[in-house]
Order: sequence, then C-alpha cells, then structure tokens
Amino acid sequence: MTLFAVLFEDDGHNAAAIRKAYLQRHFAFLEANAETINSAGPLSREDDAFAGGLWLVEAEAVDDVDRLVKEDPFWPTGLRKSVQILKWNRVFIEGALVQRGDVIGTLNP
Repeated sequence: MTLFAVLFEDDGHNAAAIRKAYLQRHFAFLEANAETINSAGPLSREDDAFAGGLWLVEAEAVDDVDRLVKEDPFWPTGLRKSVQILKWNRVFIEGALVQRGDVIGTLNP
C-alpha cells in the first residue's frame, strides 16, 4: 500500500451552505471508508476561514484515491475548487525516524 496526501482547495462561493447541507453525508462517507482514509480534516486560513481539506489515504494506486475523492458527497456539489493527490513518504512519526516501516532512530535515546 502507498500513503497519499490529498489536498483539497475549496471554492468560497456558497461554501458555507454546501457544507451545512452535505456535512453529515460527508462524515458518513469518511466513516464508511475509514480503512482507506486514515485521517481527514478541514484546512483554514489565519482568520479561521475554511480553505479546503486534507486526507491521508492508504491505497494501491493514485487511480484508487481519485475514485474515492469522486465518491465523496462534497465532490459533485462544486465545493472543491481543486484537488491534488500526492504520494507521501512518512519518515518521522511519534518522535521516531521511520524507514520502510521500521524505526531507525529516536529523538530521545
């Protein structure tokens, strides 16, 4: 499995109304796909205005992630202005350097 970071940029036009109408369906979608979507949450600007969202997804291929993005109830609403799907190589987690899934060092020996 490959780890992907999915960055969403939201379109501010009607965003509040779209979120209000679709948020519960979006949450249900995330819960239904919890084995694949490891983490998800909104991104905001300094003034707390919504900017988009971020998912961390484990999948075989970028096409699998793209399919998942397009199944999200937010997708057909026009809320998402853009999406980037990027491979992410996690090298540091919970205070330890990681290589190929094995801890190779820690910050506090």
